[in-house]
Amino acid sequence: MFQQITKGIKISVKTTYNGTVHRGYTQHYAFSYFVTIQNNSKDTVQLLERFWSIFDALNETEFVEGEGVVGQTPVIKPNEEYNYRSNCFLLSPIGSMTGKYKMINIETQKEFLVTIPTFQLTTTPTLN
Repeated sequence: MFQQITKGIKISVKTTYNGTVHRGYTQHYAFSYFVTIQNNSKDTVQLLERFWSIFDALNETEFVEGEGVVGQTPVIKPNEEYNYRSNCFLLSPIGSMTGKYKMINIETQKEFLVTIPTFQLTTTPTLN
């Protein structure tokens, strides 16, 4: 599991490899990632936007941004958490993702960025 804490917001990510899929005539490696956003601050926050950098060993880095996550902009109260699952398709069996969430403090209306830890996407565990 990969974890990062920014301003009291803890991001935890787990990944799984789901096998290969064909999109058109091209084989892709399918991965799922499970994210837990835990609010350890004293303030209620809302996730507004996401910014991802997706590195594929056989392709250029892809940048994805947009409103919320999986169609939601969750409000997370102190000592609560929000969980979601999403997917990624790579041309290579090895890659990684990293990013940021734009959040807002509901009481002060101040926006801030929360770091998503870099996590690996691999078909099989690799030893160094």
